[in-house]
Amino acid sequence: KRDRQIGLLEKEKCHDDQGILHRAFSLFVFNNKKELLIQKRSEYKRLWPMYWSNTCCSHPREREGIFYAANRRLKEELGMACFGLRDLYSFQYQANYENLGSENELCHVLIAKSNEFPIKNLEEVADYKWTNVQDLKKNLKENSFQYTPWFKMEFEKLFNYYAQEIKNLFIS
Repeated sequence: KRDRQIGLLEKEKCHDDQGILHRAFSLFVFNNKKELLIQKRSEYKRLWPMYWSNTCCSHPREREGIFYAANRRLKEELGMACFGLRDLYSFQYQANYENLGSENELCHVLIAKSNEFPIKNLEEVADYKWTNVQDLKKNLKENSFQYTPWFKMEFEKLFNYYAQEIKNLFIS
């Protein structure tokens, strides 16, 4: 709960039943047009397959910092690099997915920029798109069921409380 590693466990075991609290991150990548890159999770994902979500999310490995983990996973999932990486906040949540398991995470929410062209890893990503934030807000209201629970929580907080930090990405 204090964001300190107290042990190691396989990812699958952390997601069984109600889940075991573990560290994670969610990365939101914007381009120069101020569009957000979102991805549709692969059909092979155990939890929330074929749901739209943020650019990239995962877990740090043993003794791996959040920034390093975010860069590593962005490269693995979408073949991209980013810059201006910022850790905005962290929060704890738990969400069940059918009878297949759940997320129980202390999640760092990160933002960054990239103008690279994504290349999807089909084991991780079914689809992706750069989207205008206003269009996405509208779609989230109309089609909330198509998005992962953590994405909906993070997106709302990002644009209600961290809009200035997002604007600062384009100043630096």
